[in-house]
Amino acid sequence: MGKGFVISKAVGIVLVVVGAAAVATIIALSVVYSQEKSKNNEVKPTTTTSAPTTAPSNEPWDQWRLPQTLSPQSYNVTLWPRLQPDPNGLYIFTGKSSVIFKCVKETDLILIHSNKLNISDPVTLTALGSKPAPHIDSIKMYPKTQYMAIHLKGKLTAEESYELYTEFVGELADDLGGFYRSEYEENGNKKVVATTQMQPTDARKAFPCFDEPAMKAVFHITLLHDRGTVALSNGIVIGEANITEEGTLLTKTTFAPTEVMSTYLLAFIVSDFTYIEQIDEKLQIRIFARQEAINAGQGQYALTVTGPIMKFFEKYYNVPYPLPKSDQIALPDFNAGAMENWGLITYRETALLYDDEISSNGNKERIVTIIAHELAHQWFGNLVTIRWWNDLWLNEGFASYVEYLGADEAEPEWNIKDLIVLNDVHRVFAIDALASSHPLSSKEEDVQRPEQISEVFDTISYSKGASVLRMLSDFLTEDLFTQGLQTYLDHFKFDNTVYTDLWVHLQAAVDKTGYSLPKTVQEIMDRWVLQMGFPVVTINTATGAITQEHFLLDPTTKPEKPSEFNYEWFVPIKWTKTGTEKPTKWLLQKNDQVDDMKINANEWVLANINVTGYYRVNYDNENWERLLNALQTSTQSIPVINRAQIIDDAFNLAKAGHIATTLALRTTLFLSVETEYMPWESALDNLDYFYLMFDRTELYGPMQAYLGEQVKPLFRHFTDLTNWTDVPQGHTDQYNQINALRVACSTGLENCTNLVNGWFKQWMQNEDVNPIKANLRSVVYCSAIAAGGEEEWDFAWKMFGKTNVATEKDKLRAAMACATKPWLLNRYLSYTLNSMLIRKQDATSTIISIASNVVGQSLAWDFVRANWEFIFNQYGGGSFSFSSLINGVTKRFSTPFELQQLIQFRDDNANIGFGSGTLAIQQSIERTTANIKWVDENKKAVLEWFESQRKP
Repeated sequence: MGKGFVISKAVGIVLVVVGAAAVATIIALSVVYSQEKSKNNEVKPTTTTSAPTTAPSNEPWDQWRLPQTLSPQSYNVTLWPRLQPDPNGLYIFTGKSSVIFKCVKETDLILIHSNKLNISDPVTLTALGSKPAPHIDSIKMYPKTQYMAIHLKGKLTAEESYELYTEFVGELADDLGGFYRSEYEENGNKKVVATTQMQPTDARKAFPCFDEPAMKAVFHITLLHDRGTVALSNGIVIGEANITEEGTLLTKTTFAPTEVMSTYLLAFIVSDFTYIEQIDEKLQIRIFARQEAINAGQGQYALTVTGPIMKFFEKYYNVPYPLPKSDQIALPDFNAGAMENWGLITYRETALLYDDEISSNGNKERIVTIIAHELAHQWFGNLVTIRWWNDLWLNEGFASYVEYLGADEAEPEWNIKDLIVLNDVHRVFAIDALASSHPLSSKEEDVQRPEQISEVFDTISYSKGASVLRMLSDFLTEDLFTQGLQTYLDHFKFDNTVYTDLWVHLQAAVDKTGYSLPKTVQEIMDRWVLQMGFPVVTINTATGAITQEHFLLDPTTKPEKPSEFNYEWFVPIKWTKTGTEKPTKWLLQKNDQVDDMKINANEWVLANINVTGYYRVNYDNENWERLLNALQTSTQSIPVINRAQIIDDAFNLAKAGHIATTLALRTTLFLSVETEYMPWESALDNLDYFYLMFDRTELYGPMQAYLGEQVKPLFRHFTDLTNWTDVPQGHTDQYNQINALRVACSTGLENCTNLVNGWFKQWMQNEDVNPIKANLRSVVYCSAIAAGGEEEWDFAWKMFGKTNVATEKDKLRAAMACATKPWLLNRYLSYTLNSMLIRKQDATSTIISIASNVVGQSLAWDFVRANWEFIFNQYGGGSFSFSSLINGVTKRFSTPFELQQLIQFRDDNANIGFGSGTLAIQQSIERTTANIKWVDENKKAVLEWFESQRKP
């Protein structure tokens, strides 16, 4: 699954995160699918009941994992989604399904997943071997564990195969999970799409199935749908026929059987979308979207880059793409960023559709990286699949790493591979430095319930997974890494694995070539995978001593669980002395000695070159001073990535008490001569913490004055380079132009505020002609709305409703959270409870955007507390966005009163629960406690430092 979060490079106070899925309660459904009688031996159940809610037992139906008694071989599923409501106002789908399974171990129980489906009579069981099938005794539904339990009067025979047939009705709800509906307007008409999102545990909402990733099977899908609509699924269409069913004229579309695959990769969609296509060496590539979007050319960029990325991965994996087609479809309502369904990848519109005139450079990067992420999964995840969700990190971490390689193939001039340091490494450091973090890999028994499974779709799995795999690839060399990867994929294709299987194949590649490593691949990687956190490596350039220790933002806290490795790592240290690269040093214990790291006059040591290692670096004061001097006097002598690293390490080391906060602040002095994006972005990300802690205090003025002075040369640089009418050539230069405008305006530079307010007023005077450059719109919209009032906000809301371009909607939606009038923000918060105003997929991210605004922080927190039960029940405990929501509304907390409110919120809502945000609650409490301590210890020194930087 694609990352469901996007950090805006333009609006400092706005975070755009994945929208929430709403899980609705299915009510009794009256319409039953026209039953097609089985010609096999029908066995009518004597009872079909819901099991009473009792205390958990040791019975199989009270366990969260399927017993290993049955193994599915193939499914035959026919579904008919209704795109118009029934007389009760419900949208439904009806279906019939048969699954052929093999009995692995003798049993008198068939346990199969079924969630929120009304199962109809008859349920039939047919033997496919020589022995007759036992009769069905009873059928019971277990809503808590989401099972249909079929109790038999006799036993199934081991090694024999059987076919189970069911008919059912489900609601085509707007809950963004399973088989659901998405709605939009086109030319004034309401349109409905029937679409799917199965990962991780929602295939069972579409039809009864063995819904675990290791339970792979072949799927035969047939869709009945309104004439004039288009049906899509994983396979190619092998038959279409016009039929009449229950007096309704329909098209029956039959799809080719899938390859052997997991239930969570299934997809089927009915819509009146259109598409563009190209045939690339017999591979059919199609981009589907709303007709209006396709006609406007918004699918063209995706179509252009898909072929080159696909070819890159075929070469990278040394395995041909195993399907005849690759469909990609943009949906108006979608929970995550994208989903890698085999042969039919689903996306948010903002993750697939690009408008040359309206979309920004950031939108373009998001599209190409997410496409690369999903295409990477077609092999790593789909062809070879993790056995259970506790190893999700391998799936998502791998795709999050190689998405940069695939995107680099499509856009080689962008130098995009470097951005993993900002987007993933630095980002996940902030989470993994908490005592409430967690290891990459958990035990299977610790990840059981659907909400626990959803909880592992977090920053650790995606970004730490990407970071440690990048480190592994670097110290092995990319050539060895791909050799091991290729044999791994070839060996396990169409099968399931655990993460250590990859280590075995990488080790085989190492052994084959005789490459030298200090330990085995597994010994090295176990330290990074099986224990949470990461080390800080401290280098003393006076003595040559190097040490490592577990880095915690609050060193007084301790992880709840001990580590079998005692929080020590095997650390590959790439380093340089005054610009001369030295051989990699492996730190294999807590302390070591490297005499070559001692420095003489005018020398300095810099470690973790290009941040290929997943660790932070600290130095003795003498070396820090020399690095600061080098930044000021010979900036280019330090690689651009490491200029960003020095800032990020220093600020976080200061936060943890390893160095003085004023030393960290001094790493930003050189920005007055810096024009590169990565150091600026790193500084702004870290100074944002100071704003969160101090923008409600007397420190705010001096801080603003300092940053305003630092950004003036950058603002002049882009004024001279572009006059704010041209777009810089370089990919990251375009991002830094945005930074220059954003920071100059937010710190009150008059030339900037006049510029952006003038542009916005021009647009308000002629709404048909937007004079604002696409890249700059997020900044301009936010700044103008913050400076304005009701008139500006209402204009933005009006344009939000009018635009047909999803990326433009996102910019306006985020910018409206920049308002400084509390009543406007409160009104906006109320809109998030109405899906007719703010789509469910965007509700939580809108609340977070408002909370990111200093004016909206307390309003959003009060709103979440007052509406938690509604939010939780409406959006569902399994939604991926709950951790983002909880972290987003509490990240400014830095007082004992706020800490007490947070604890009270946790305790008051314990009976309701927090779903996938359960861990985020604990992380927020830990972070708030650390913030209180940090503010107490640093406020005075920080104020004095910013005051000292004021120009007379």
